[in-house]
Amino acid sequence: MSSATLETLLNEASLLKRQGRVAEAIAAYERLLRRWPDLPDSWYNLAMLQRKARQFAAALISYQNALDRHVTKPEEVLLNRAVIYTDHLRQYEAAERELRGALALNADYLPALMNLATLHEDLGRREDALAVYERILRLDPRSLEALARYSHLQIFETADDPLIARLQRAIASPGAGAAERASLGFALGRALDSCGAYAAAFGAYAAANRASRDSAATALASYDRMGAERDVDRLIQAFPAASAAVKPNEKSPQPIFICGMFRSGSTLIEQVLGGHPRVAAGGELDFVPHIAQQALAPFPESMMSVSPQRLAALAADYLASLATLFPGAEYVTDKRPDNFLYIGLIKRLFPNARIVHTTRDPLDNCLSIFFLHLDQRMSYALDLMDTGHHYRQYLRLMAHWQALYGADIHEVNYDAFVRTPQRVAREVLDFLGLEWDERCLAPPAAERAIKTSSVWQVREPVHRRSSGRSQHYALELRALADYLANPA
Repeated sequence: MSSATLETLLNEASLLKRQGRVAEAIAAYERLLRRWPDLPDSWYNLAMLQRKARQFAAALISYQNALDRHVTKPEEVLLNRAVIYTDHLRQYEAAERELRGALALNADYLPALMNLATLHEDLGRREDALAVYERILRLDPRSLEALARYSHLQIFETADDPLIARLQRAIASPGAGAAERASLGFALGRALDSCGAYAAAFGAYAAANRASRDSAATALASYDRMGAERDVDRLIQAFPAASAAVKPNEKSPQPIFICGMFRSGSTLIEQVLGGHPRVAAGGELDFVPHIAQQALAPFPESMMSVSPQRLAALAADYLASLATLFPGAEYVTDKRPDNFLYIGLIKRLFPNARIVHTTRDPLDNCLSIFFLHLDQRMSYALDLMDTGHHYRQYLRLMAHWQALYGADIHEVNYDAFVRTPQRVAREVLDFLGLEWDERCLAPPAAERAIKTSSVWQVREPVHRRSSGRSQHYALELRALADYLANPA
């Protein structure tokens, strides 16, 4: 082949990549690299595409091929491999090995340090995480994201804590962008709330949400109430009747679905179930949303024509992914809170599925969402009244699922759990057909990964501090309370 052909194939693959034609771009890079395997940048591009296509094992191999051929910035490649191990394969020792490999090449590589600190947090290593954040701040005192995360690990007792003043100065600094002000503002709100400065805390959280909105594209951070209502209407229309029960599939592992509003106690209930010797805690898996948004697009309208064979194949792929991630597990929890949107799909994929639905006092729940730094795609979280509207749509959809599948949906109320944890835990286990085990109420073992904003709360013994939290913000929540109490 001539050099012109090489250039032609490079251009073809690059164009397909830019156009987002992932499968075709992968095929083009594979054709190219079969002929010219010593192209590190092409191996890197192929790995990125394979990761996007969820071909994680193949992506790791392609990244390694790029490393073997002396790709520029190898520390970045090792970082990308670490992200695959943490976010997709749940292989935390391998992830740490890759991150430390990146830091061996470049000891001051801030992205690897940030990911290492996050990994320490996920694994419950508070002191290790603090040490890494402190190292980042010594290397770059202007790393405002590191300062925000560092603050989230601290315990605040009084509003005159010097770290609170440092957060306030950082927010007001001329170099702080909207995204950084958002991260710092949520950290400041948490600090002020924890030491009882409630009015100031609410102001900090409100400013943080405004900054979060400013940091995103306008369309992304704009909540469409009428659109949200139409989406619920579409889901109800697409699933007008219950799926017929079928003979149980005995193949392991079997999924246990946990869903509800964000901040409704789903992580806590997953940790209860994850303490059982027959259950592995799967965390916030993205399998069901991926099936809906990719394999079954346009969803939910596609449900009117999808064949049983197609659904069976998708269910088999889901179970195969669980088996790969959690070899030997009998049950695996799929704790994706917003899977409440997909209960109809879940019951079409797995007609015998059991679903644990977590609930909480509505005002506590909405306030906790407003106080959480969520992805701006969850735009309802950026405004309290939008959160209230989203909550009412959630209730409307859950009423529909309950009417169809009530016997297979078990409600667990967070406030009831923190009052009588053993009773509520026994009820959940009975619903799932699992025997009682005392380990269900033990705090998560050290080194058990927890990838959620509740990572530190669920590592504590069960407490009631968050139950009734909205009472501290009665004035700020008056309009929301009236709205939720009068749905007409």
